[in-house]
Amino acid sequence: MSEMCRRDPRREWIARNRLHPEHASALAALGSIGGGGAASEWLGPSGVLRRNPHGVGFIGPNGVKRIDRSGAQQGGSAPGHGRQAVQQDRRRHVEISDPAFLVAVVPDLTGGRLSGHDKDLLGLARRLADDDPERPGAVLAVVFGEHKEERLGEAGIDRVLHLGAETYAGFAPEARLAALTAVEGELAPRHWLLPDSPLGGADLGRRLAQRLGERPVTGVWQIEADVEAPLGWRCTARGAAERLDIRRPLPRVALALAECAEPVDETRHAAEPLSLGAAVPIALSRIEDLGQVAVDPAGVALAEAEFILSAGNGVKDWEGFHHAARVLGATEGASRVAVDDGFMARDRQVGASGTWVTARVYLAVGISGAIQHLQGIQGCDRVVAINLDPGCDMIKRADLAVIGDAAEILAALVAKVEQQRGGQRDAA
Repeated sequence: MSEMCRRDPRREWIARNRLHPEHASALAALGSIGGGGAASEWLGPSGVLRRNPHGVGFIGPNGVKRIDRSGAQQGGSAPGHGRQAVQQDRRRHVEISDPAFLVAVVPDLTGGRLSGHDKDLLGLARRLADDDPERPGAVLAVVFGEHKEERLGEAGIDRVLHLGAETYAGFAPEARLAALTAVEGELAPRHWLLPDSPLGGADLGRRLAQRLGERPVTGVWQIEADVEAPLGWRCTARGAAERLDIRRPLPRVALALAECAEPVDETRHAAEPLSLGAAVPIALSRIEDLGQVAVDPAGVALAEAEFILSAGNGVKDWEGFHHAARVLGATEGASRVAVDDGFMARDRQVGASGTWVTARVYLAVGISGAIQHLQGIQGCDRVVAINLDPGCDMIKRADLAVIGDAAEILAALVAKVEQQRGGQRDAA
């Protein structure tokens, strides 16, 4: 009997095509044939072990762990697969019943959900809490107001102190400061971490440091262990208008920048609810929040926009595109091709050669997804793509993909939004 390894070219082609509905089963079959038992490995015809570079945790030839921007490694929704739940179930569950100390984190929770900046901050907190395996600490998240986040444990949170009173809603720094002071008096965290962002974390962190009599550090983007430091850590922070780095021992109160650490993606924590033993004292606020002011999305800079509707070469009906942006309340963006063709202004170009954006939602219409464009949107929380080509890179990157004609889909979306708004006005 011949010992030649038989190949199935069609199965190998499916294993290389992540968008194929039988992709996962083909990988599993190849893994079982190769004897490795891993869905990302199989034995090639020449006896060499082949590996899927898109597999979770793939280590490249230079020893660097590859990152899958489709969201599979972070537990995101990759199109064409039902792998999200499987990967989340593989996460190691961590429950710290008796922590040696607490690391308190006050996330911004913009829009009621953890932003990318918040997740980076929680990753930094996990480094501080998990430094000593014999005496691990717990990450405490202090959450103000109502929120919609259902995956606090997956972001690395062990304890959650939710202060949802109406007093903390909106811009209420004095009431929040009184609550954090109560947390300090009762729980005494070893570290206080807040995002160095204009959304509230930077202001609240400075107020907290002044109240605690601490000298805070701002612009933190890196930490490293240092046995000679009072708390055992040394930090590197941006200074002089971000033109130089300042190194100093890490104090109790730190305001960290985005990408200060890798977000938690391999463990799932308990996120147990926590409450204070004593009631938070009521602070007489000298600040009155009059609510949010309506802003024209067309006047918002791309770097500050939270909802961006971006057009590419696939957009032919530009009047319909501008109308959709007005109805949806989105800031307009464009790919380099659309800008070079003169359809959009140069300051609306998104990408590595244009503007790097950090929107909460990025809606890409007719954009194939060049590498420079994908680099510019890597900080966006959710990416929605509308395209005719199901195999383009933007579809692979998107959290939600819609295959079809851009003009027809945008028109249907605008009609749906206008219908819903009309119904709400009728009901009112």
